[in-house]
Amino acid sequence: MIPRKVTVAALQTAYSHDMAANIAVTEKLIREAAAQGAQIILPCELFQGIYFCTKQDPKWFAQAYSVAEHPCVIALQKLAAELNVVIPISFFEKDGPRYFNSVAIADADGSILGVYRKSHIPDGPGYMEKYYFRPGDTGFKAWKTKVATIGVGICWDQWYPECARAMMLQGAELLFYPTAIGAEPYDAALDTHGPWQRAMQGHAVSNAVPVIASNRIGLEDNDGVKQAFYGHSFIADQSGALVKEFGKTETGVLVQEFDLTAIEQYRADWGFFRDRRTNLYSNE
Repeated sequence: MIPRKVTVAALQTAYSHDMAANIAVTEKLIREAAAQGAQIILPCELFQGIYFCTKQDPKWFAQAYSVAEHPCVIALQKLAAELNVVIPISFFEKDGPRYFNSVAIADADGSILGVYRKSHIPDGPGYMEKYYFRPGDTGFKAWKTKVATIGVGICWDQWYPECARAMMLQGAELLFYPTAIGAEPYDAALDTHGPWQRAMQGHAVSNAVPVIASNRIGLEDNDGVKQAFYGHSFIADQSGALVKEFGKTETGVLVQEFDLTAIEQYRADWGFFRDRRTNLYSNE
């Protein structure tokens, strides 16, 4: 069988209140990843600014734009075309009176293939997303880009095996998860980065698919509400093994090549999709 080699990348850095500066640092890291051969490059969730969902404040709604007008989408789709790379672009989306936590898929020619809207919306200390975002109405999607067919979930989606499986059933060959996660304000001693990684490693194992997760780092101040983000961005292979990983402070890019032909054969050999019993799964 003919190998299909694809190189992916995850970005990790800190972000500020300055959208233009955040776009600039993201563009710099994307160029660095592309220079290392990356063809699909993943920035973290809501890289336009700080993760503002640490508190409820109506001022943040002014940071939302339609997909056609968002400065982050416009800048990175242009960069995707320049570098001939695919970029899942996380952004705060305004659609009329509705607001979503969304990803626009910029193909390698700069075209926007469409938008996925985050399906699972958390609501708790430090992660008050239900105040800002409606639950996504797009359903899970697999995107046939010029490089590969990819699935993209957003942060809280990554804890749900149904999300990963739904994207795989649509033909995804790689799974990407832009993320913003860190401290739990109600328990300063709680570090969830281990379970966070293992949940996605489980998706890699049970779907025989590489998983790429990009998270932010740093201590952010949202008008007096401070929250630290723990990084640990990673790339897992189709067996669930972590092949590339950052710690909680590094800034940079993780780059890894995969052979999608070999992975397809590996997936068929395990038989996970052959042995599914869908008639037993409708208990809800």
